[in-house]
Amino acid sequence: MATETIRILGIDPGLRRTGWGVIDVTGTRLSFVACGCVRSSDADGLALRLRQLHDGLAGVLRAWTPDEVAVEETFVNRDPQSTLKLGQARGVALLAPALYGAPVSEYSANKVKKTVVGVGHAGKHQVEAMVKALLPKAAPESADAADALAVAITHAQHRGAARRAAAVLAAGGGR
Repeated sequence: MATETIRILGIDPGLRRTGWGVIDVTGTRLSFVACGCVRSSDADGLALRLRQLHDGLAGVLRAWTPDEVAVEETFVNRDPQSTLKLGQARGVALLAPALYGAPVSEYSANKVKKTVVGVGHAGKHQVEAMVKALLPKAAPESADAADALAVAITHAQHRGAARRAAAVLAAGGGR
């Protein structure tokens, strides 16, 4: 009996650069497919920048046709304006795959780091090194793309539990 292959898109939201990474999962085997960044122009207003992110992610979704999408949750930093802008970019990162029709899961940065590196407060260089170890053919052009691949890897490891929890909630068991 052949094992089904699932294609996962991981997204690391950011207003300047939103990283994306695509992996295929067959059983427990992970395979690198593609990665990159969607960029917005600092010279444009917020609404146009959010549109640039949406259009870029919509293109990624059309090009790589993922079965499932995972998005990193927003962390709150010291600057409230930056946090709000990041939250708006994250909203686009959630909306684009929802409009595409793919189920979307969310993971905290600590969960991603703990899953990929084994430590919840790992540095970006540690995440990138482990992504390259887990996906030897991956050559992310930026830390954002490496982080997006880490989000996809995290979803590959936790997707069964996420689906079971969603089924319980859908059946009314989460009230």
